[in-house]
Amino acid sequence: MIRHRHTVACDIAFFLALFATALALGAALAHALELPNKIGMPRADYFVVQNIYRGWNRLGYLLAVELVGMLAVVILYRQDRRVMWPALVAVGGVIAAQVVFWMLTFPANVATSNWTVQPTNWDTLRRQWEYSHLAGAACQTLAMAALIIAVLSRDRNG
Repeated sequence: MIRHRHTVACDIAFFLALFATALALGAALAHALELPNKIGMPRADYFVVQNIYRGWNRLGYLLAVELVGMLAVVILYRQDRRVMWPALVAVGGVIAAQVVFWMLTFPANVATSNWTVQPTNWDTLRRQWEYSHLAGAACQTLAMAALIIAVLSRDRNG
């Protein structure tokens, strides 16, 4: 088994990856936890509540930090499979969350002009939006769990 030397660069990479993932997971879980309370709301109420998400698109910058941190961990630990593989799973979780967002969440945002227009199929779009956020939260949870496994798998003597 290859032993990896523990460096400041490794600590910084893990800090960035874990911190950014924790922040992204917080937002994702907020969406997931509100679903039971919002899914049955009447149209007018639902469109009012959706206004609370204005500006949340800026969290997209967090994705870049999250991915850079995770990819740095993968590169720095490429010789240590106990760390590299869980870090790759974390990258996969973030990418999966993005696939869900761009295939399901974003089209619902476009169809409703970010929930300012009420099309006739608004209820279908609401379900698509809400459940896609639930799936994204599951992917982000997987990413966080994998990163925790990766950091705990580091050689403590390195």
